[in-house]
Amino acid sequence: MKLIQGGSFTMGSEQFYEEERPLRRVRVDSFWIDEKPVTNADFAAFVEATGYRTFSEIAPDPKDYPGMDPAFAVPGSLVFQRTPHPVSLDDHGQWWAFVPGADWRHPTGPDSSIEGLEDHPVVHIAFEDADAYAKWAGKALPTEAEWEFAARGGLEGKEFAWGDELAPDGAILANYWQGMFPFATLKPDGRYRTSATGSFPANGYGLFDMIGNVWEWTRDWYGAPQPGKSGCCEAVNPRGATIGDSYELGAPGARIGRRVLKGGSHLCAVNYCQRYRPAARHPQHIDSATSHIGFRCISRKL
Repeated sequence: MKLIQGGSFTMGSEQFYEEERPLRRVRVDSFWIDEKPVTNADFAAFVEATGYRTFSEIAPDPKDYPGMDPAFAVPGSLVFQRTPHPVSLDDHGQWWAFVPGADWRHPTGPDSSIEGLEDHPVVHIAFEDADAYAKWAGKALPTEAEWEFAARGGLEGKEFAWGDELAPDGAILANYWQGMFPFATLKPDGRYRTSATGSFPANGYGLFDMIGNVWEWTRDWYGAPQPGKSGCCEAVNPRGATIGDSYELGAPGARIGRRVLKGGSHLCAVNYCQRYRPAARHPQHIDSATSHIGFRCISRKL
């Protein structure tokens, strides 16, 4: 872990997506944070020690999801599937599919494995899975503010974790989609998913993969960013919204809370989801697990 000395910073961005606004001054206390996302090897040690079963390994109860198709009441998870040709970017169902048997041990389906991927970030992790690991490790999940402060690496007001250019002098500094999402990739065939943690340069605080590779859970409920009191003052150690604020209005079925994800993933691209930035944020239902969501932990014990 790396010790992040507390301080103040400008959180958010006005250059990309509405949910990142407004810019606001935030202060966080000092904390320790994992240098890298939790890997498959790390998570395997947790499972071996505790016998834990992840959300994706347990069949959902249709009673919890009114109107659920019984065909989906089996263990499994959402897996990205590259399309053979250009598709409408308004329909994510074109590239996401529920795959029975997909879970952290089987990242692309029941016939896959994590052999050879031990140093890749663990995926198919729901919020409860990340929280359980953190508690077992004697750690915690970061707040959105703590996460963003760490991701910026000491840079103030920059759009990316390394400056204001995505690829300065053509350098690729994080694992994000190369090419036209979701069908064309410049990466070697089959290598457009996760990469080994630490494959790209660390940020100014010595942290790896804060941008790209996998989205990372935070403990905050998703809601509109709030500036300091009267819009003029620092928010000190903000703790996000409430579960009620996080509900997706108009969504069918049961109301399910959403937490904030940070950092983008290997699926973020110039033509889709430019969220490979510290300020970027995304709401994720706590009962969701996918092939591009992982996490890292912090400790506030100094």
